[in-house]
Amino acid sequence: MTEELLEPANRLRQVDRAVAELRRGEMVLMAHGGADLAVMAAETLTSEDLARLARLTGRSLALALSRRRAAILGRSPAAEGPGGSVVLPIPEGSEVEFLRELADPSAHPGVPPAGGIAGVPQAAADAAVELMKLARLLPAAMLGPLAPRVAAELARGGAHSVTSADVMAYQQDAAQSLRPVAEARVPLTDAENTRIIAFRPSDGGTGHIAIVIGSPDPAQPVLVRLHSECFTGDLLGSLRCDCGDQLRGAIAEIARVGAGILLYLAQEGRGIGLVNKLRAYNLQDAGLDTYDANEQLGFDADERVYLPAAEMLRQLGFASVRLMTNNPDKVAALARCGIAVVERVPHVFPSNAHNERYLRAKATRHGHLL
Repeated sequence: MTEELLEPANRLRQVDRAVAELRRGEMVLMAHGGADLAVMAAETLTSEDLARLARLTGRSLALALSRRRAAILGRSPAAEGPGGSVVLPIPEGSEVEFLRELADPSAHPGVPPAGGIAGVPQAAADAAVELMKLARLLPAAMLGPLAPRVAAELARGGAHSVTSADVMAYQQDAAQSLRPVAEARVPLTDAENTRIIAFRPSDGGTGHIAIVIGSPDPAQPVLVRLHSECFTGDLLGSLRCDCGDQLRGAIAEIARVGAGILLYLAQEGRGIGLVNKLRAYNLQDAGLDTYDANEQLGFDADERVYLPAAEMLRQLGFASVRLMTNNPDKVAALARCGIAVVERVPHVFPSNAHNERYLRAKATRHGHLL
């Protein structure tokens, strides 16, 4: 596969299809620096998959883990800053159960192999791990270099190809391609004068929703809440978090002041997805706090991005906001995306016996102003 320069919409579609293939347990080809690598998700790996990968790569197999997960396993110093990966060689004869255990913190793996492996560039490993995160899979990828002849045969046989550069550009491409695709008046219990506008990226992938209450004036800083979806809290009323209270409270407060916008962002579990959030809950029940649990899974403490929120606000005509949040990082992130935050509006709700520890961690670990 050659690393052709594709238009953003085509880049998005290539990555989106790669994500779908990986979630089905299929192999994808990744082009990087003029070479091709085979990539599979460690989470879905079978013994047959492992044998096939070993055969295709001439047994030059590696496991790429996020730096967070590698640090837990003692194969990387604690990561400073987000992202990055560590490449572990896979000794011949390794069992698939052992490889899955390296990726899955609910298991108890043995000592992982040390060192790196020739043929797997660091940037390619970073892209493979990022691809797992985009697929909402555990951030651990099996990969290995392919001879040009083997890569060409796989491509002719229907294997999907993607470039590492396209993977790393996906978040920005998806945000910049967001467009409103549907709008309707939806009276809410606490805000009858409400419109809902659905935004979708050009690849048809994950969309986000703007809940516009009243008629906010674009000439004035608009009251805004950025709310990341929470199936358990928003829909089921879970007491483990304060998300449901924050969602309903924000709608009621915006209606009380007369106008504003709630952006409902598809970033479940601070960006790790519902399945991984449930895995994190089990780790929390074993004693970890909400941030350590995400990191034990191999994710950063907070994987959310706010480029989509900024793009939606711009398309709605707003350049400055009064941001309803207790999280200073969210203020800084939105400002980095080009939206002026003229005021932070506190948004605090009483704790309960089930979420006291969760809220304490938010305050002490990540500076939430509770």
